[in-house]
Amino acid sequence: MSSISIIGLGNMARALAGRALTAGHAVELIGRDQAKAKELAAALRGATVGTPGTTPAGDIVILAAPYAGALAVVREYGTALSGKIVVDVTNPVAPDLQGFVVPDNGSGAQEIAEAAPDDAYVVKAFNTVFSHVLVAESVEARPVDVNRPLDVFIAGDDARAKARVSEFVQSLGLRPWDTGELFMARALENVGLMELGLMKHSVKHANFSLGITLLG
Repeated sequence: MSSISIIGLGNMARALAGRALTAGHAVELIGRDQAKAKELAAALRGATVGTPGTTPAGDIVILAAPYAGALAVVREYGTALSGKIVVDVTNPVAPDLQGFVVPDNGSGAQEIAEAAPDDAYVVKAFNTVFSHVLVAESVEARPVDVNRPLDVFIAGDDARAKARVSEFVQSLGLRPWDTGELFMARALENVGLMELGLMKHSVKHANFSLGITLLG
């Protein structure tokens, strides 16, 4: 089992922390609002509360804050993230849903990697799964095909870091798919934007997920 630090206290942080605890991982919650962090840890029964600004306890650090906040966190923590696997779950989508708030040829994950220490290992993951769909076994979030795990797409430059994240994903009862190096995060963030478009224009709700169906 792994030691996981989750920076953020929102819906994605709650969803990932809940699944990680169920899988037997040690989970540390970190947020600026210490009262809220303690409240969430108590609700999840088993998580600990970390101190913002200090070195995260986990070997895997999940950035579960909005993109602007996550980027600021990485800059603030600086060398405290040295040697850590940093999992970026963000979607740097513009407020009008017409594009991204990052350079045209880049991605949020690449911007985070630029801000992180050279010896941190940034991996993109979880950005294509809605937080409520990750909530274990809720009736609303259960896939129609209950025999197929939810798919989680991964991108990163370090093979060993991706392998660790893949193992973590599998431990949560999910199915990891390695899409390649970190530049592929741009494609994954486009998938996140596409899901928002589907939610707005055709599906009309967010109780869905995108995945891989292998033929033959």
